[in-house]
Amino acid sequence: MTNDVSSTEIATADLSNLNERELKGKVNELRSKIEKSERQLASIFKELKINRTDIDELREKRDSLNHQVKERVAKAQGLRDKRDEINKAIREYKGKRSDVNSKTQELFSGIAGLKEQRDEYNKCSHGSVESLTKAYEAELDSFLNKELPLTVEIKIFQKLNDLEKRLQAAKKANDLHAQIQESYKESKGIHKRGDELHEKIQALSDESQTCHLEMLENFKSADEIRKEANTYHAQLTDKITNINSIKEKIDPLKTNIANNRKELSLYLDRLKDLQLMKEENKANQKHSDAREKLQKNARMSLEDLKLLIEKGDVKFSNE
Repeated sequence: MTNDVSSTEIATADLSNLNERELKGKVNELRSKIEKSERQLASIFKELKINRTDIDELREKRDSLNHQVKERVAKAQGLRDKRDEINKAIREYKGKRSDVNSKTQELFSGIAGLKEQRDEYNKCSHGSVESLTKAYEAELDSFLNKELPLTVEIKIFQKLNDLEKRLQAAKKANDLHAQIQESYKESKGIHKRGDELHEKIQALSDESQTCHLEMLENFKSADEIRKEANTYHAQLTDKITNINSIKEKIDPLKTNIANNRKELSLYLDRLKDLQLMKEENKANQKHSDAREKLQKNARMSLEDLKLLIEKGDVKFSNE
């Protein structure tokens, strides 16, 4: 407050040295400065309004794109979870298929062993069960029902022993062959189960691949949208920085306008004082002229008479 008073006093002291013309010039100069500052201020507010509109648009675009990014990422994560679940199922099915393959391998290994045994018995039998049975029965009939020399009977007995061994070998071969057939029958069921598992694995693999590709596409799309959103964010940041720099011009202009108005008020007050003094001097001069006319008994105007009456120079008697 002390500084304001002292500056006013100094300004008043400075103004006392200025004439009316100089004061009017200073008033016009200050009014021009104020108008210029006010135009600048209006221009700044207009620029701020435009920039704020741009900010709202940029923020809306950025936020909309970021929302799209979240949606794409969420969808991609959902697809990734689905893919992982499918891959888990694939691993389980592959485990089952591996068990089937092991069982198939084990079965075929058993079949190979049975075939070797069967082939060995077939080598020993050199004939079928039917043919060997007929041959055995014929030889046995001859041995039991015919009168034969001892040497022939010995040969037939030896032959019967040989036929019996071969017949047993043929029966063993038949039993092994039946087991082989049963194993083949069982292998068909196992093979069918293996094919079913393979088809299931293939279908799930295709589905997993589809999810994987769609997941990658969504992540890629999210990255592209994020880049665009970042561009708008950068523009938004620049706009905000620009607005802040524009705002910095406001207070100095307001202060400048306030100071100029304060100074203008001083000049206007001083100018008003001079005009009052001028009018007062003019009135005093008119009064002096009217008194002089009165003293010289010269012709006076109604204005002169009115002025003399107001000043008490002329009084009317009630008598």
